[in-house]
Amino acid sequence: MDADVERDIDADVERDIDADVETDADAVTNGPSAATPAGSGIMALSLPYQVVAAVALAVAGVFVCVHLAMVFLHVAPSNTLTKRHGQAVDDWIYPEFEQNWKLFAPNPLQQNVSVEVRAEVVTTGDGRRTTGWIDLTAQDAAAIRHNPLPSHTQQNELRRAVDFYLNSHADDGSPNGTRGHLSEEYMRRIAMLRLDGLASLDGADVRRVQLRAVTRPVPAPRWSTEKNEVTPSYRDFPWWKVTDADRPDGASRSRTDAVGPSRGEAGR
Repeated sequence: MDADVERDIDADVERDIDADVETDADAVTNGPSAATPAGSGIMALSLPYQVVAAVALAVAGVFVCVHLAMVFLHVAPSNTLTKRHGQAVDDWIYPEFEQNWKLFAPNPLQQNVSVEVRAEVVTTGDGRRTTGWIDLTAQDAAAIRHNPLPSHTQQNELRRAVDFYLNSHADDGSPNGTRGHLSEEYMRRIAMLRLDGLASLDGADVRRVQLRAVTRPVPAPRWSTEKNEVTPSYRDFPWWKVTDADRPDGASRSRTDAVGPSRGEAGR
């Protein structure tokens, strides 16, 4: 009986050895892929695609790090880096990544500020006339309403233009250097861009424009006992003469020749 058991054990050992030899032979013949599982993720790609994927990941990582650093410097208190590279930080943040914490302010804004414009125009039939006030903010609000992806221009262009103007002018309305004059040009060009699309001014030559900021306090809700003033206040900006540079693309040439001189100018 012991001899039979020993023969069975020897046979099993020989079969295991033969199986191992066949497996090694297959690995040598068919390559390592037949003996080892395929890689996963980037390693499953060919070498050129691995390089492209690695470069793309590196670029994305660098962009994220730079963006986080710029946002941190923008919201952080004034320090040596922001004093030295503040302009570079602002160029990165504005206007797409502007940070605004008014939502979390203890005393949020309770006013609606709108920007309105009127123009002095010359037409062939009516001569020189002044239009009524046109609410530009209402146009932006109508474009934003029910729009899941509103334009950044529609949301902030007018507000930023007015802030730019007020911050670059003294209390008496005089411009503070070059930025003051740039803010006036910026507001004139925004006004001309909006007026150029109005059907009511089709064929008219806009000679001067004037803008104003209208502040309307938000009334208290019906359930509140708070009494607040709801009368709007107005801040008029000066009349500005329109130059050819202020007109939108395609309308840079003055329309004076097309509509002829105004009645007042014809008598001069």
